[in-house]
Amino acid sequence: MKVVVVGGTGLIGSKLVAKLAEHGHEAVAAAPNTGVNTLTGEGLAEVLAGAQVVVDVSNSPSFERAAVLEFFQTSTRNLLAAEVAAGVGHHVALSVVGTERMPENGYFAAKIAQEELIEKSSMPFSLVHATQFFEFVRAIADEATVGGKVHVAPVRFQPMAGEDVAAAVGRVAVGPPLNRRLEVGGPEQFRMDEFFRQALAAWGDRREVVTDAQARYFGSVPGERTLVPGEDALLGQIRYRDWLSRNASGK
Repeated sequence: MKVVVVGGTGLIGSKLVAKLAEHGHEAVAAAPNTGVNTLTGEGLAEVLAGAQVVVDVSNSPSFERAAVLEFFQTSTRNLLAAEVAAGVGHHVALSVVGTERMPENGYFAAKIAQEELIEKSSMPFSLVHATQFFEFVRAIADEATVGGKVHVAPVRFQPMAGEDVAAAVGRVAVGPPLNRRLEVGGPEQFRMDEFFRQALAAWGDRREVVTDAQARYFGSVPGERTLVPGEDALLGQIRYRDWLSRNASGK
């Protein structure tokens, strides 16, 4: 089948395009650098011609509250309208585990708004909620650093490899629409402060990790289970220590 991957040149999108192609599908990467702009609508009609499925793994270039909301609302409205016009039969969107549990977070609020547009549309859909990616763990540590120390809350944390995210999204994309949410997460669950102590040690990073119940996670204080999926989640196979051994930089 023809699957258009919006954000198909990014971290998850590029992996997804490759996996779909390996399984014999016509996977097309749609992004501004391939001539497709979901904010303006440029190139949408052309790239969606003949497509059975659209997978949206795109991300906002700005995480400022108003900007990220505008990005997801505008791009999703344009995508859904173009999909209806093109006769697409399945819209798949990648979202984040915990959106509804931390709505005060600007990014999470924007993802909630995106999902509401999809759920209220006439388009058959699937929503894949993923936990944080291994590839972003260093960025989380940097964001949490105050005065040379990494402040992390003692809450549950279940990150996963981008490769496993792409595999899960790919399986959903080529299957029938779920018309609901599917949660995916890593194979191991940690206490977040302990995870980062182990991770920084593995990186040879000498920064001290401080257990801080009020530590913020990209601007918001997470609860005990905000960032982990439910018991019925689909779990990836790649463990962080194995992923790190193949990605020495931790990126």
